[in-house]
Amino acid sequence: MAEPSDPILFKAEVTPHRSLSARGMRLVIGFVCTVSLCTTTLFWHLGAWPIAGFNGGEILLAMVLLRMHHGSAREREVLLLSHAGLRITRTDARGQASERLVPNGWLNVILAERPGRVPGLFITARGMHVEVAASLGESEKRDLADALKEAVYRLRNPVFDNPQLRGQEA
Repeated sequence: MAEPSDPILFKAEVTPHRSLSARGMRLVIGFVCTVSLCTTTLFWHLGAWPIAGFNGGEILLAMVLLRMHHGSAREREVLLLSHAGLRITRTDARGQASERLVPNGWLNVILAERPGRVPGLFITARGMHVEVAASLGESEKRDLADALKEAVYRLRNPVFDNPQLRGQEA
């Protein structure tokens, strides 16, 4: 985090989109299990009992993959711009955080167009090249790039308010 004496000029938190809540995940798993049980019962009565083992493995695989997807909801990326620099804090699916500070002196925000794909948002500085917000869609990434560029511009071009000079023409 930024030091208390160093005010935060821009903050953005990027989290991957998750379409299902915990309750929704339970409903999907329950639905998959119910349909699979009905299918297994039908095949069992038709005499194709080996299908039960394959169907059980299929249910187990589906549940593991859905849980892994839901578990990655802890991933996040926080971008904090202050006078010290741009601090990029990434938290992975296991909850482990890593932090990187990009100094303001050479800080540049680049939105790289990639034909047929979502553009890449890169933070560059002297000797550094970091991609951020990889989980965002195109419109969200463009909005973040514009907001971050504006914040960097405001950092480099501050507006000074001197009460003694108000009303005077320069």
